[in-house]
Amino acid sequence: METELDENNFLLYASRNYYVPRCIDAEEFFDDLSRFKYIKRLVNRYNKGGELGVNLLLNHVTVIMNVFGYEAGLKMLEYRIGLQDWHIIKPFLLFIGAINKDQYTEHHMDPYVAEQLGNI
Repeated sequence: METELDENNFLLYASRNYYVPRCIDAEEFFDDLSRFKYIKRLVNRYNKGGELGVNLLLNHVTVIMNVFGYEAGLKMLEYRIGLQDWHIIKPFLLFIGAINKDQYTEHHMDPYVAEQLGNI
C-alpha cells in the first residue's frame, strides 16, 4: 500500500527507509534528515536570483539517495522540496542516475542547472 507522506508520518517513513550500516546514533540520522532543509534553502536562494551551489546541492542529493535509497529518497524529496522546484532538482537526479529521462517528463530542467552539471 502506497503511503501519502505528511508531517505525521514523514519521520517514521524516513526511519524505516534509512540504511547506514555504520550509523552510530540518532544524531547522524537527524543530520541526514536536515539535508532536505539545506536543499530547500539552496533551491530558494537560486530561485530568488542568488548563486547556485552546484557542488553542495549535488552532495546533499547524493547522500539522500545513498542513505534512503532511490525510491524513498525521491518520494521524500517530492514531499520536502515540492514538485514546483523539480526543474532544479531533476538535473541532479539525472546526473547521479537516480532517475532516467522517462521519469518526471512533465517537469522541464532548468537549462542553467543542467549546464553547470555538465561542466563538472
